[in-house]
Amino acid sequence: MTPLRFFCCLPLSILLCLPLRGQGAPVTLQGVHFKDPLELNGSALQLNGAGVRYKAVFKVYAMGLYLGHKAQTADAVLATAGPKRISITMLRDIDANELGKLFTRGVEDNAPKGEMSRLVPGLIRMGEVFAELKKLQAGDNFTIDWLPDTGTVLTVRGQVQGAPFREAEFFNALLRIWLGPAPADGKLKDALLGKDGN
Repeated sequence: MTPLRFFCCLPLSILLCLPLRGQGAPVTLQGVHFKDPLELNGSALQLNGAGVRYKAVFKVYAMGLYLGHKAQTADAVLATAGPKRISITMLRDIDANELGKLFTRGVEDNAPKGEMSRLVPGLIRMGEVFAELKKLQAGDNFTIDWLPDTGTVLTVRGQVQGAPFREAEFFNALLRIWLGPAPADGKLKDALLGKDGN
């Protein structure tokens, strides 16, 4: 019996249980689980890549990037339409205010010329959010979601932090912290772009 005839003879209930080619599978890094796929705002998102942010020899956080479809270059990620998610889980305790400052510096290092002035209000507000949190502990998770009809939504420990950031360029500016020409961590950039086997 040919493979095609074999599959055609299987009951539908069995076919629905078979894994689809190219279907994602959950990824675990440093004890952090990244679902694949997940649903965001009614859209199914795939885990594009996941990795660990190191500072010197210290593990700082595990991070996953979710998109509607896979993208292997920074430009392709930035151009992808529809909802997107950045998921970050801390691997060590850190001063939240300091993390906010590092994000601002990462945006400054990677923002296209002429765009920085438009990003300042959003960066100030995000800095204030992190300052109010005071401390992030190992195991704490936060997500940064781009929802086309809403804006950028920051959720920390399951709680939405204030109103959405409306500007589309704000989410892309945050993405460039990790995917821009001067990324926070080159190995993490490759991991998020699916280039390290994850």
